[in-house]
Amino acid sequence: MELDISDQAYGSLTQQPQGLHERVREIAPAIERIACALYDPADDMLKTFINSTHNGIALRGYQYRLGDSESLSYLARTKEMRLLTDIQNQLKPTTAHSAYVLQEGFQSSYTIPLHHQGAFLAFMFFDSREKDTFSEPVRRELQIYGQILAMAIANELLAVRSILSTVMLAREFASFRDAETGAHLERIPRYARLIVRGLAATHEIADEFAEAIFLYAPLHDIGKIAIPDSILLKPGRLDADEWEIMKTHTTKGREMIDTIISDLGIDSLPNDTILRNIVELHHEAINGSGYPHGLSGDDIPLEARIVAVADVYDALTAVRPYKRASTPQEAMAELVRMVDMGKLDPECVTALRRGFEESEAIRTRYPDD
Repeated sequence: MELDISDQAYGSLTQQPQGLHERVREIAPAIERIACALYDPADDMLKTFINSTHNGIALRGYQYRLGDSESLSYLARTKEMRLLTDIQNQLKPTTAHSAYVLQEGFQSSYTIPLHHQGAFLAFMFFDSREKDTFSEPVRRELQIYGQILAMAIANELLAVRSILSTVMLAREFASFRDAETGAHLERIPRYARLIVRGLAATHEIADEFAEAIFLYAPLHDIGKIAIPDSILLKPGRLDADEWEIMKTHTTKGREMIDTIISDLGIDSLPNDTILRNIVELHHEAINGSGYPHGLSGDDIPLEARIVAVADVYDALTAVRPYKRASTPQEAMAELVRMVDMGKLDPECVTALRRGFEESEAIRTRYPDD
């Protein structure tokens, strides 16, 4: 399968660090890397998000628990900035990030914690291969740029959360009570993110694309709000007519998302195409036998292929009124069988299988009630 998920293919914030980098280099030409690591408070995880690297290789697809770094935790808590002027002697290669910084030959760095309305959002890293780059005037300028980026990130996240809260409220008003639990909505995005990280090991995938999938994956089945309870809650298997109605949840979900985005007036929603594709196309099959449009192969967007694998795996390992839960090993074997049948993307399934231990940790952390 062809993967084209570079920064050029996706991203609204992705282009901002590059423009910011050009402006920063006007005041400090030696700054060769700007990178932002986004914070996920639910998992206490820092994740590479957006970057601009002038010379050298960019660090992508990396995540690290904030609580495991005493120094970064201190910066996030106190809102203090950190200046390192002799990285090669001040840092040790104890993490992939510090090892990367050392390997790239950076000599100095300036780290700014980004906050919005008191909440920690992210870290902004500025790196140079010279020791005396970050003078006091330069640091003052970088702090201003950091606040601008913090506002941009906060605005994008606010738009996403507006949709999420609207959808969740709609679920409650519609008495949406199918077999999918709140834990299911926690597991799906984490399985999807695990798959993206596995794909990133062999393909160039933008971190903002990965974050968009993580944010939007819980909305994949929102169209089920429009499905009658007699079908949605039926304890046995659906008959042919009922199944045709059930399949409409994909297009109904897409219509709901379009309406919500329009009603909320958030035309600038980041990566809205990814959201629409996940909701409408996650039941398409590689061999063209899926629904609603019978797309096949690379005509199915990668985000839909990823969420499809995550969704199937979670469904297999969950108890349903008409079936027992498969063991993780049985579920993985079934995914392979579905690849052989032409249903699922083989690379996405391989990525999930390679992350088996982490998938088990996700399943353990977010069990069904």
